[in-house]
Amino acid sequence: MAKEFEFTVRVYFEDTDAGGVVYNASYVRFLERARTEYLRSFGISQQDLLRENIGFVVASLQMDFKKAAHLDDELVVKCVVTESKKASVKFAQVITNKDETVTYIKAEVKIACVDLKDMRPIQFPAMFNEVF
Repeated sequence: MAKEFEFTVRVYFEDTDAGGVVYNASYVRFLERARTEYLRSFGISQQDLLRENIGFVVASLQMDFKKAAHLDDELVVKCVVTESKKASVKFAQVITNKDETVTYIKAEVKIACVDLKDMRPIQFPAMFNEVF
């Protein structure tokens, strides 16, 4: 079974609406940061990939909103690889509070690897073999 990765994020004013509730698009950024830090934990730099014209695009995103988070909340964003193919990978992601008593978001995200020159799917480089 794939290893779960955790990333902690604090909710700042910029992440909220006028009432101090996390704005829905902010959750997408939190999910993205966790996936980026997941790659970083394997020593993979997205800047290095960009220099090689390799990038990632979200091919699909399914989010279930369970409960609203608020200003100053400390959130834990988890991700685990659930499916891996030559040019795409699926992550199951969840956002909870620190002690996991509250679930805010459950998401499934499919990421495709692309050549940034023509935005066509390409196979993940060999360095991703241990990651996915």
